[in-house]
Amino acid sequence: MSYSYQTVGSGSGTARKTFDFGRTHVVRPKGKHQATIVWLHGLGDNGSSWSQILESLPLPNIKWICPTAPTRPVAILGGFPCTAWFDAGELSEDGPDDWEGLDASAAHIANFLSTEPSDVKVGIGGFSMGAAMALYSATAYALGRYGNGNPYPISLRAVVGLSGWLPGSRYGILRDYFSKEVICKLFHVMFSTSLTCKHEISYLLGRGLRNKIEVSSEAARRAASLPILLSHGTCDDVVPYKNGEKCAQSLSIAGFRNLTFKTYEGIGHYTVPKEMDEVCNWLTARLGLEGSR
Repeated sequence: MSYSYQTVGSGSGTARKTFDFGRTHVVRPKGKHQATIVWLHGLGDNGSSWSQILESLPLPNIKWICPTAPTRPVAILGGFPCTAWFDAGELSEDGPDDWEGLDASAAHIANFLSTEPSDVKVGIGGFSMGAAMALYSATAYALGRYGNGNPYPISLRAVVGLSGWLPGSRYGILRDYFSKEVICKLFHVMFSTSLTCKHEISYLLGRGLRNKIEVSSEAARRAASLPILLSHGTCDDVVPYKNGEKCAQSLSIAGFRNLTFKTYEGIGHYTVPKEMDEVCNWLTARLGLEGSR
């Protein structure tokens, strides 16, 4: 499936960038269809691998949609092409933001959920870059719009992020509230050895998003009521644990009050049965799936 993203060029001209998404794999519910979740893979992976994992979970009332990201050059890989939901210079919120890629993927995900029955609860989850994409969708839902200003059309009921980070927060969240000079000074401080300084930056990132959300009482309500589950291994050497902590802190400060952050001691950049059990229990409780077949 192709998705065209329009950008404003110099003068009055516009340019269209097309993203070609890969194959989508669907796991049908074995029981009564009560919820649909779009699950997003990590960098270089595809929807097939996660569909096999999700099919084995004891969640008979959930329909899983596992799309495959477009194949594109990725900066962190030196421009080598692979499947990626957006371009990334590094796997953290400190990397440059690919707004075109983020919005195109978020819209692609929302398109899947827009066709679900009105009585079915919908959510988004993912691992690594897929988790980052799910969290970007969560902020778009709360704000009521994508980064490009277009309205976000889906009412999310749950978001899950495993071993991920919060994209779009490095400059985008702050840009409407601080001058470029102030922002540059803020990010210069991030290289300080002072842990206190780094915590202050996380606070400002969260406060910047909170300022956007507080403009609208509806946005504040959506942020406060959206259940979010985050989990991260302490020995993750791909997306460091500190990035998961910073993500949870920024979202909490921004007003996402219904957030759970799980720590897995000694776990690297992968999932383990205990973690997936927690995901199952959390989804069952948050989506009201208990006892329904």
